[in-house]
Amino acid sequence: MGQNVWVKSGFIRNLTVEGTPATATGALPVTYRDAPLATFQAYGTTTAGAGSVTVLIQGSNTTDTNSFITLGTITLTLGTTLVADGFVSNAPWKYVRANVSAISGTGASVTVLMGV
Repeated sequence: MGQNVWVKSGFIRNLTVEGTPATATGALPVTYRDAPLATFQAYGTTTAGAGSVTVLIQGSNTTDTNSFITLGTITLTLGTTLVADGFVSNAPWKYVRANVSAISGTGASVTVLMGV
């Protein structure tokens, strides 16, 4: 066996700003992705009634904010009980970010995690 194998697992990174749930639309900070296989999960709630959130998980090989492409979309129907969804990606992008493209509902908030 002359090939090197690199495996990293067990690391979770919060993609929201300093761990604070997102409450408005917009791109969140760019994060270095240090493994080829990653999971992405979003979870959120409202403080009252129903709401919804759409989060785009985007990747790029540079930190240039205009070079990101969408790897996947997470859509949640929010309520006062925590809801979550996510997906796995093996796309080889060096940098990732979460981009909240829509959010609605009283006190709606969402947190996005990346696991490698």
